[in-house]
Amino acid sequence: MLSNSSRYAIRAILYLAGRDKSKGSIGIREISSALGLPAPYMSKILQQLAKNKMLNSVKGPNGGFSMHRKPESITLYDVVKIIDGDAVFRNCLIHDGSCGDVKRSKKVCTVHEEYSVIRKEINTLFRNTSIAELAGRASDTENIFI
Repeated sequence: MLSNSSRYAIRAILYLAGRDKSKGSIGIREISSALGLPAPYMSKILQQLAKNKMLNSVKGPNGGFSMHRKPESITLYDVVKIIDGDAVFRNCLIHDGSCGDVKRSKKVCTVHEEYSVIRKEINTLFRNTSIAELAGRASDTENIFI
């Protein structure tokens, strides 16, 4: 359902949110190595989050990324919207465009009614789940993989 970019962004921001703030910026090599993700791709994603004031970005040999906003103020929805837009939260499962557009044409897809309920639940979950909450869960157990 989510693009690789959104999933990687969520993992990276959880990693940064769970780090000791007194250590300052964390370099892209450390982040990508810790998460097992390619550094060039990760760099583009993190720059996008920094451009949207979710992260701080410091350039140079001692540069890196750190949280700009408090993790309590960032939701999963915020991250996905920056990376992929909000289409995943409003589009039809089968057709291009929103279900509202499809419904106006009076040609709803075969799973419209069922998927509408699921989409609303996903929307609620993403809007109500903060990065701080997820980072806290991850730090509470060794069984959660970021």
